[in-house]
Amino acid sequence: HEMRSLFTAPATYTAAVLFLLLMGWLYWWVLLQCSLKPQDDLPTAMFFQLFWLPVFFMVPLLTMKSIAEERRRGTLETLLTTPANVSEIVLSKFAASYLLYLGLWVMTLGFPLLVSAALDEKMITSRLLDFPTLSGGLAFVAVSGLLFISVGIFASSLTQSQLVAGMLSFCILFIIIIGLNALQDAATSWQPWFRETIDYMQIFRHLEEFSRGMIDTRPFFFYISNSALVLGLAVIVVESKA
Repeated sequence: HEMRSLFTAPATYTAAVLFLLLMGWLYWWVLLQCSLKPQDDLPTAMFFQLFWLPVFFMVPLLTMKSIAEERRRGTLETLLTTPANVSEIVLSKFAASYLLYLGLWVMTLGFPLLVSAALDEKMITSRLLDFPTLSGGLAFVAVSGLLFISVGIFASSLTQSQLVAGMLSFCILFIIIIGLNALQDAATSWQPWFRETIDYMQIFRHLEEFSRGMIDTRPFFFYISNSALVLGLAVIVVESKA
């Protein structure tokens, strides 16, 4: 039901078109930079390093109406009278948004494939279609998306307004992605245990490790456990306001 609702909503296709246009332009810009001068990173690695740009607008667009709209229209109470409990309702909305988010990222694989098809065989190099970098980048997108979509669902559970939910989601994501990265520079003179904690939560560092094929269990634990925590908070909020 949630997947059908997403695929019948005009906002979904608007978000998908904006996402693919933005990512297509970013991929073109990355290739342009690589053609102008030698780069230390592979084009695919540079492309995934810009993941935060679409995250900031895609996640709020996909999740802001999930619970807020139900509460505004008064249909949340109707859902709660069905055999599905609050946890199942929240998880269904999370699963639908997450699968759509993941599907949009998978579609970006078409960019390097299209470029490879357009180029002469002599011009195609392993740097353009580096499998470890592609698979590592997508693995990072998949596991980090758990936390990002969870934050969007939680923000939507706090209010009846889609606009407020989108703004809350954007602010929380900004703090998680950019704020923690900036805090690392300020934590150099603080206690070692605090510096290690901040370093452990560095999302850009996780991306770098995944892109290099360094698959560690700690990022998986970080994203999965925090996603479960945030979704649990969303369930509590929905139950308290039901």
